[in-house]
Amino acid sequence: MLQHLKKVVLAYSGGLDTSVILKWIGESYGAEVVTFTADIGQGEEVDEAREKALATGASRAYAVDLVDEFVEDFVFPVLRAGAVYENDYLLGTSFARPLIAKHMIAIADDEGADAIAHGATGKGNDQVRFELTAYALNPNIRVIAPWREWDLKGREDCVAYAAEHGIPVPVSRDKPYSTDANLFHISYEGGILEDPWTAPPDDMWTLTADPERAPDEPEEVEVSFDAGNPVALNGERLAPAPLLRAANHLAGRHGVGRIDIVENRFVGMKSRGCYETPGGTLLHRGHQAVESLTLDRQVMQLRDELMPKYAAMVYNGFWFSPERQALQTLMDDIQRTVTGVARLKLYKGGIAVVGRRSPNSLYRQDVATFEEDSVYDQADADGFIKLNALRLRIARQREVADLRIAQAS
Repeated sequence: MLQHLKKVVLAYSGGLDTSVILKWIGESYGAEVVTFTADIGQGEEVDEAREKALATGASRAYAVDLVDEFVEDFVFPVLRAGAVYENDYLLGTSFARPLIAKHMIAIADDEGADAIAHGATGKGNDQVRFELTAYALNPNIRVIAPWREWDLKGREDCVAYAAEHGIPVPVSRDKPYSTDANLFHISYEGGILEDPWTAPPDDMWTLTADPERAPDEPEEVEVSFDAGNPVALNGERLAPAPLLRAANHLAGRHGVGRIDIVENRFVGMKSRGCYETPGGTLLHRGHQAVESLTLDRQVMQLRDELMPKYAAMVYNGFWFSPERQALQTLMDDIQRTVTGVARLKLYKGGIAVVGRRSPNSLYRQDVATFEEDSVYDQADADGFIKLNALRLRIARQREVADLRIAQAS
């Protein structure tokens, strides 16, 4: 037995890994295990996980509804920042982990626990996200990470351990890829998905229709924003969580939001992951459309330069870092004018902006028109172009002079 602990708070999903970990911590540390399951929109799994935790030996099992906090304090700030990791990933798992860890620390304090524990592997990003958050909020907390401690070598060993201890698990040796769901997205990885040449099975996807079998008629959706936050769909104002649910339904039935990527994990390796983010994709694209009207060019350029840094901070687990919080303040200040409506067309996995309007629009038709106008003197462009060409002309003159000198010699 490892060093005895009195009580451990375990982040518990009810899946294979955490079910095995619950039993393993009790046996290995002699500790009372309190489980915590965060409801961040994954549905019936939460109540099932709580019941399963108690049946598997947990002394107490917390199941806490965090949906509103998740959308308002994690989904929307990332949306306001326009954050995308490596051009594709909208970070749905990345910003869910610090929320879960935040509440684990609070429960550990209330319970007088010695440590917290999680089921993230020693190869993945989630171990970093959980633990950076934990140490940021409680510098003295102890963290148990069984995948870095035990002698189980992989999920096959976990399946065998579960069978030995009578723990029912929702996977089999024939279909061992794992999923992680919240209101924003679902991720899929492992098993046959570890081969980047192998296409994901058609029956894997759950939030989105097969684009080839999606409706044959396109659908237009209007998304309204206020200071960078989505506030209405098709003119109906909704609270954040109901709005995201409705966006998931609208985009999902048209097959919008599937990606299949190879990403660079923080720990150094590449990883293949498949993600479904239907509502998030719709909101992100609509947000971009309203920004195109309302953001000054140089401000947008600055935001776009900083966005990859912000996205990497979130992806790598630095949600509670001073640098992410400082950048969030800047991003939110930039969003003050991002108010308006985007009209988008959804069709067989595609999404296209077909209209946008804003009371804060910087677009001036009387300035941009190709027709006759009285506000822009086209002759001014001559001096503008010559000033911008000055350095290019000087450089070329220097090259010509050098060439003549070389030819003369």
